[in-house]
Amino acid sequence: MKVLLTGREGQIGSHLARLLPGFCDCWAVDQNDFDLSDARAIFAALDHFKPGLIVNAAAYTDVDGAEENRDLAFALNADAPKVMAEWAAGNAAALVHYSTDYVYDGSGDRPRIETDSTGPINVYGESKLAGDLAISASGASHLILRTSWIYAATGGNFLRTMLALGAERDTLKVVDDQIGAPTSASMVASVTVDILNQTRFGGVETLKSKGGVVHCTSSGETSWYGFAEAIFDEAAKRGCALQVKNLTPIPSSEYPVPAARPANSRLSLDRLRSDFQIETPHWRDALCQVLDEIFT
Repeated sequence: MKVLLTGREGQIGSHLARLLPGFCDCWAVDQNDFDLSDARAIFAALDHFKPGLIVNAAAYTDVDGAEENRDLAFALNADAPKVMAEWAAGNAAALVHYSTDYVYDGSGDRPRIETDSTGPINVYGESKLAGDLAISASGASHLILRTSWIYAATGGNFLRTMLALGAERDTLKVVDDQIGAPTSASMVASVTVDILNQTRFGGVETLKSKGGVVHCTSSGETSWYGFAEAIFDEAAKRGCALQVKNLTPIPSSEYPVPAARPANSRLSLDRLRSDFQIETPHWRDALCQVLDEIFT
């Protein structure tokens, strides 16, 4: 099967770019290959390559930046997936797409299930939800993997930020009232390939019955403060030189940012387990694997 992968330089996309060629004829592209804010460029690329499966790992991910760049966020997170889904629907192809916990309103303290009502509280979440809804309405066979708190050994993410700050400062304050599951990009990529293998590599008919929205995060839960604490603890065990001595938990109200964040980012993994028999690692175990990649 011919597969088009977008976002090859991103956190999830870069891992998929290493995994997918072992299973298929994969054309991995980034923004330099064609402009994802240009519907005609997307259609032209799809008509040229004629993939049987599109894996869309491209997105606008600057949560705070989206507040001032609404049009760009919607162009990349809503309009581009809509175009891909409509092309897939008209050409007997399937689409895999990545979504976010930010489509929910963050209320309560129970894990969200895939059929729960949405209610994003920032522009980024609104743009991602618009993309999810467009895909669902397109008629295309699709899989939307909804994940949370993505990080990787490279790129801009919370893990890399904490390691940099921890090497420079002796005191840090980190939010402790937002709860979720830190999730490694490499794990999401591996789960993607596992599901594609189970569905005969994204077969259109199979994804019609087993697709839709599926939550995909690490297991367990913590706060950003708990995540930071674990990062410093495990990094020190691996010989990382750290200056940080005082790590202080604070409420979100003491760390104002342009975009509101959901307090509850817990996502139920029951469907991933029941429909695909996939158990994801605990978030701390996954963190150790990524730190091993960085420090060995």
